[in-house]
Amino acid sequence: MTSSTNNLLVLIGRLALAALFLPAGLSKISGFSGTVGYIESVGLPLATVGAIIAIVVEIAGGAALIAGFFTRTAAIVLAVFTLLASVFFHAYWAVPADQAFMQQLLFYKNIAVVGGLLILAAHGAGQLSLDQKRTGN
Repeated sequence: MTSSTNNLLVLIGRLALAALFLPAGLSKISGFSGTVGYIESVGLPLATVGAIIAIVVEIAGGAALIAGFFTRTAAIVLAVFTLLASVFFHAYWAVPADQAFMQQLLFYKNIAVVGGLLILAAHGAGQLSLDQKRTGN
């Protein structure tokens, strides 16, 4: 594959990953009380602080992926965030049987997202990024 094709694919991958995080963060702002309530429903402490952290991580991380700005750092932060969210909010092993399939599907979808983010962290944002302009690599 040519270098330009690889860079285009990395850009498309970054945008696809950002499409998961940026809208989720924005929707948490408009539905802030619901987000806090959902965090409380799984028994996590400091739900308001957790909601604020989730909003910041998803919006800043999503925007960083779109721009390709501090991409490796953003990808690692989003990977850790997604892994933790998966364990706490998609614990298919701890829900009634009629809910287990959907939660298992969401859990493993998130694990795949974590994998994509880790690949992005390992290989960087590509040439079509602010990282390239900032660092030259």
